[in-house]
Amino acid sequence: MEYKRYGDKIFLRLNKGEEIVESVRAAASAENITAGSLSGIGATDDFTVGVFDINKKAYEEFSFSGNHEITALVGNISFADGKPYVHLHITCAGKGGNVVGGHLLKAVVSLTAEIVIDTANGWVGREKDNALGINLWKF
Repeated sequence: MEYKRYGDKIFLRLNKGEEIVESVRAAASAENITAGSLSGIGATDDFTVGVFDINKKAYEEFSFSGNHEITALVGNISFADGKPYVHLHITCAGKGGNVVGGHLLKAVVSLTAEIVIDTANGWVGREKDNALGINLWKF
C-alpha cells in the first residue's frame, strides 16, 4: 500500500495481494481520520460481500472468485471502539459483464486498486441500534 495526502484528500494505491478493507482501515488509522468518505476502482479475484437480512439482523454472505473489475467502491469512515470504522460497498463486473455487489466484507486486489479518501475536519462515531441490528452514525 502506498498513499499520498494532499490537504483533505488521500490518494491510496493498493497492490496485488493486498486486502481493501484492512488497507483502508490502516491508512485511516495512520492519518487519524475520524470522519470521511471514499471512492475507488480496481480489480479483484477474491471478494466477499454481504446483503443485510432485516429479519435475521445479520449479513448473508456471498463470495466470488475469478477476474473482476471493481466498477464502484464507495463508502465512509467513522470512528468506533477507539479505531476507524470502515463501511464500504462494492460493485464488480466479471466474465460476460455480469455484475455483483453489496456490503464489502473482504476483497483481495488482483492487479491494483486506486482509492481516494476525502477527509472531514470532524468526528462521526458509530453506535449499535439493537432494534435494527446495525451500527448507526452518532454525532
